[in-house]
Amino acid sequence: MTPPGRQVTYESAASTNNPPEKQAYPHSKWSFGVLNDKSTIEVPGSVLLLAADRNEPLGLRNIHARTSHSSIPTGFPVDSDRQSIRRQTQPEKKKTEDGTIILDPQPDESANDPLNWPGWKRDSALLSLGFYCMIGGGIGSIMAAGFTNIAHDYAVNVETVSLVVGLYMMGLGIGAVLASPTAILFGKRPIYLASAIIFILTCIWAGLSPSFPSLLAARIVQGMSLSPVECLPSATIAEIFFLHERAYRIGIYTLLLLGGKNLIPLISAAIIGRFGWRWVFFIVAIVTCFSFILLFLFVPETFWDRTPTRSPTKRPSFLRRLSSRRSVSSQRPVPVANLPKLPNKEEDTQGADSPQVLNSSSQQPGVPPGQLGDSLAPPISENMQPTNVIPTEDRDQLQTSNQNKSIEKAQDVNETSNIDPERAEPLPVLAPVTKAYTHELRQRPAIPFRQQLRPYHGRLNNDKWLKVMVRPFILFAYPAVLWSAAVYACSIGWLMVISEIMAIIYRDPTSYNFTPLQTGLVYIAPFVGGILGTAVAGKVSDIVVRAMSSRNGGLYEPEFRLVMAIPIALATCMGLMGFGWSAEQKDHWIVPTVFFGVLSFGCSLGSTTSITFCVDSYRQYAGEALVTLNFSKNIFHGLVFSLFVSSWMVKDGPRKVFMWLGIIQLILQLTTIPLFIFGKRARLWTVRKNFMEKF
Repeated sequence: MTPPGRQVTYESAASTNNPPEKQAYPHSKWSFGVLNDKSTIEVPGSVLLLAADRNEPLGLRNIHARTSHSSIPTGFPVDSDRQSIRRQTQPEKKKTEDGTIILDPQPDESANDPLNWPGWKRDSALLSLGFYCMIGGGIGSIMAAGFTNIAHDYAVNVETVSLVVGLYMMGLGIGAVLASPTAILFGKRPIYLASAIIFILTCIWAGLSPSFPSLLAARIVQGMSLSPVECLPSATIAEIFFLHERAYRIGIYTLLLLGGKNLIPLISAAIIGRFGWRWVFFIVAIVTCFSFILLFLFVPETFWDRTPTRSPTKRPSFLRRLSSRRSVSSQRPVPVANLPKLPNKEEDTQGADSPQVLNSSSQQPGVPPGQLGDSLAPPISENMQPTNVIPTEDRDQLQTSNQNKSIEKAQDVNETSNIDPERAEPLPVLAPVTKAYTHELRQRPAIPFRQQLRPYHGRLNNDKWLKVMVRPFILFAYPAVLWSAAVYACSIGWLMVISEIMAIIYRDPTSYNFTPLQTGLVYIAPFVGGILGTAVAGKVSDIVVRAMSSRNGGLYEPEFRLVMAIPIALATCMGLMGFGWSAEQKDHWIVPTVFFGVLSFGCSLGSTTSITFCVDSYRQYAGEALVTLNFSKNIFHGLVFSLFVSSWMVKDGPRKVFMWLGIIQLILQLTTIPLFIFGKRARLWTVRKNFMEKF
């Protein structure tokens, strides 16, 4: 029985390359509490769950072409069974050794492709990078147990010492904005190596600082040097592991990064009690030297250009298609043969149906997922240049094949062609020229280990640095990203707030009178809470999402993730208010410590949910979104709260402070309700406005 609601017929994203298979899906006003758009349910981010192990993203053809590269490959899983039926000319997809999983993305026939590296080499890169991230993750709160020692040495108030954390986080935010575009243009290896070297120098600087302003300056530069550990490793993992391998590896990276935030302060507390706070930085510098050696030896450059080409095609405007209310299946692509030649700076050196293009099963950096299935022509991007350069002897064969196919398509279209010229969009353009770095490696046998140690391989693409740098800030205009940034900032920020007032509460002679080591041991509670929160968040969220999608006719909406706001609000508000209240009443030390663990549990739920919701909503902008989230966390929360929270607590006491923080958190979580209802319409609104590709 068909659920009530107006029926609309639309063509699934996977079927747009061939004669349309019309499928009727109920277009009701609501999708399990999520308000649908009046015109369509095909909105980027929505996914039709076809089976337990197959899904089909909807609205992909509506996503605009990217105008610059991203640090993270943004491919979508493709229904390989349908693709193999519809594209008879497509070579057989490469699979895992047991033949059960189609590799996504499809690796090149080159031993130098990072996806073809031996398993030990890829895992060594992950663990070497993860170890460095674990060190960097805990540097923010590394002085939590030594605030009183620093205040005594420099003759400043303990509240003023909180700037050591706030300015460090400011450096993290600024550094992420600088490191991410630089890595996209010049590669991640030189960024990692430069980061470790500068970090070692800043540790020595901080340990030898003769004055408090000098220490603050060292912390700012220290934060900038460590910013790559937050914004680049996810991209590295995406470049060296297949889609089915990434979740486990990203889990390892997340565990090491978050584990460092709680374990490093514990270890530093023992060092402070034994040798003094300056030795913390000296010992960290020594350990980082070892980490630098691991990075230098086992983390080579992982960049590999997988951008396919697309021939020029005319596509009907998505917005005009909505306004005319015509069936999507009535729209047919205009063949390449019918289009005028577009002005290029260089001549096109590759045919539209190259083997490399046909072998690619997922959208890659620079290729908008919305154009995966629009026509028989492969995807394109903005700067009118072909992606891959092929040998001259193969080019003639490809051009002959293309001409024959174009004639066939022209005859087919001329019989039924009645496309309104006013509804045609401006012609898209071709993807950037294949980077010399990747093209050279494709032609060579496996390069020796010694040559992989080169720290720098030149410029990898021709994007404008300033343009790439600005893109994360444009995402603040996207409601889903804005909400995710606020929740992520608070989820990490509340833990940093407690680290700033940890010494004031636990080392106060009138309350707990803890030693530095005892203060550091308090971090065991948030460490356990964080691990539980990370484990529970993904598992419970997936169960809830699948149950809601099943009741919604198999249609998944990213807004279903927002149901997790209920446990997030309960755990974080309980942790904040309980911590402040018990500290004010001077309850037994275990009481505020347990509430600290509850808060960490809720914050882990919040950070995981905000990232997954953001990426599910705008997967094509995942790389920029991570920079947006980290910038918000470091600047709008970490820096701002460090300017006043310590003095506020000294003035009004922990109960009043943390009650207000709990109220702020509750108000933030209540904004989830309108986002859950109107989030899908907001996603389609951002597609129509297309802010990201206007800059």
